[in-house]
Amino acid sequence: MKIVIGKNSASPLEVNRMGYGTMRLTGPEIWGEPADRPQALQILKTAVLRGVNFIDTADYYGRDVTNRLIKEALFPYPKGLVICTKVGGNRREDKSWFPYASPQNLRDSVDNNLRTLQLEQLSLVHLRMISHSDVPFVESLEAMFELQKEGKILHVGLSNVSPEDVTLGMSKGAIATVENAFGYALRKTFSGPAGLTMGGEDVLPICEKNEIPLIPFFSLLTFLPSGNKKITEIARKYGATEAQINLAWLFAKSPFILPIPGTSKLKHLEENLKSDSIQLSKDDMDYLG
Repeated sequence: MKIVIGKNSASPLEVNRMGYGTMRLTGPEIWGEPADRPQALQILKTAVLRGVNFIDTADYYGRDVTNRLIKEALFPYPKGLVICTKVGGNRREDKSWFPYASPQNLRDSVDNNLRTLQLEQLSLVHLRMISHSDVPFVESLEAMFELQKEGKILHVGLSNVSPEDVTLGMSKGAIATVENAFGYALRKTFSGPAGLTMGGEDVLPICEKNEIPLIPFFSLLTFLPSGNKKITEIARKYGATEAQINLAWLFAKSPFILPIPGTSKLKHLEENLKSDSIQLSKDDMDYLG
């Protein structure tokens, strides 16, 4: 299965429809080095060998930990590999999250990602909205498009946004992707460690209408006990894990969804990669709800 990023642009990117999110490769609380560094490097290498050509990262994961792992494991990067990163947020030494979205902040973050990933251009950069930012969204957005004009960014995406944000973004330039929290048991906005975390269900219709891929994060979280019971039953039916059915649900939900499940275990990576072979029926989807 394939999906196209920036379909209507001059430089569309076609990627396989199973990506990998690197956030879980860091230490506890998304901070510091991984507990098992050799396994973290092997996960990245295995993912690419198994056909994953979309990897999601951010320089504030760790901080800079996942970027350095990606470079160590995969550089020089294979042709067709898309490394997607995020800007707009940062971490303090006490591990707290804070907005980092002024034009200069964004420029510094883009330059840091270019340096740590050893790239001349970032294929896709999400402007991550953090609650309580004192920088107007439009100001941050315009700075992103300016960096795109300079050639530092190929495609601009949005993360942690509302439908209104997406509409406003499209009025200012081409929005290639949207990255929000979304999964079978996680569809709506909720309050998390970094403030409001925006759900994917509300933005999916506008993404589908405009053929913009929706990249779900937190897709394997299971907040609904009643939903978990149904997932368990469907998993038993297909001889699959519950995580695989969660991912199969995303694949069946919309052709514009690009899952990026993350894990720090090679075994779980292998399981996740097999989920795209599970074809849930209409009856399955109706039952799951």
